[in-house]
Amino acid sequence: MTTEIIFAKTIQQFEVIEWLQTEIWGPVGVTSSHLLLTIAKEGGVVLLALVDQQPAGFAFGFIGLTSTGQLKLASHQAGVLPAFQDSGLGYQLKLAQREATLAKEINLMTWTFDPLQSRNARFNLRKLGAVCRSYLPNLYGEMTDTLNQGLPSDRFLADWQLDSPHVVQHLADQAPEPRPDDYPLLNPATRQGELLIPADRFSLANEPAFLVEVPADFVGLKATAPDLALAWRMHTRHIFVPALEAGYVAVDLLRHQGRNYYLLQK
Repeated sequence: MTTEIIFAKTIQQFEVIEWLQTEIWGPVGVTSSHLLLTIAKEGGVVLLALVDQQPAGFAFGFIGLTSTGQLKLASHQAGVLPAFQDSGLGYQLKLAQREATLAKEINLMTWTFDPLQSRNARFNLRKLGAVCRSYLPNLYGEMTDTLNQGLPSDRFLADWQLDSPHVVQHLADQAPEPRPDDYPLLNPATRQGELLIPADRFSLANEPAFLVEVPADFVGLKATAPDLALAWRMHTRHIFVPALEAGYVAVDLLRHQGRNYYLLQK
C-alpha cells in the first residue's frame, strides 16, 4: 500500500475533496470545491491523501489571527474514509499540515473538536501534543449531521504549538503518560449497569492539577441514551468553562481501567 499526501491545486482535486466530505460525514455542511480552491489560492493549506493513487483523506485550513494578532493556521477540517480509519493516515495528514505550516514560518495551528469525543481528544492531546485553553459552548448552533445532531455543539479549541518542546516530545512518543492515581478526580461518576452517570455535585478544586471524567464511548451513549448524553454535555460544560477561565489548561486525555479522564493543569 502506497500513501501519498499532495497539495490540492486543480479544480478536479478540490471536487474530489468535496466528494470525500460527503463519503465521510454525509451531505450536510460540505465545503465547496470553489471555496477550497480559494483557500489554497490565498495562502491556505489544502491537502489530499492518496492510497494506491486513490483518494482516501484530506485536510484543509486557512491563515488566521489569534486574539493577540499572532498568525496561525486555522485547520477547519480533516478526515479519512472509513476504510482507512485506524490506519495512521489521519496522523500522517496532521504531520503534513504541520510541515506545510512551518514552511510558511507559522508555528501555531488551531482547530476545534467535541470535548466528549474522547478518542479524538486522545489523538489531539496525547498523540499530537495539542492543549486546550478555550471552551466554546454551542459554537456552531444546531447541527443536523449524523455525528452532531441533537446536542449543543460545544467545542474545545485545540492549540498546537508546532515547534514547542512539548509538541516535539509528544510527536517523538517520548512524553511520559501521567498516572490517573496521582491526581484528584473532580467529578466521580457512578455506574448504573452499563451506563456512566455524571456526578450530582462538584466544586472546582483549588489544585495544581486534577482529573475530569468523561464517557469512554460518547457516540454509543448518544445512540442508546440521548438524555444521558445531553446530561454529560451540560455537566462537563459547567466544569470546563469556569476551570479554563480560572487558568487551567486541558493537557492530556488519560485512560485507566476502561474509563477516560482529562488532565487539567494550572
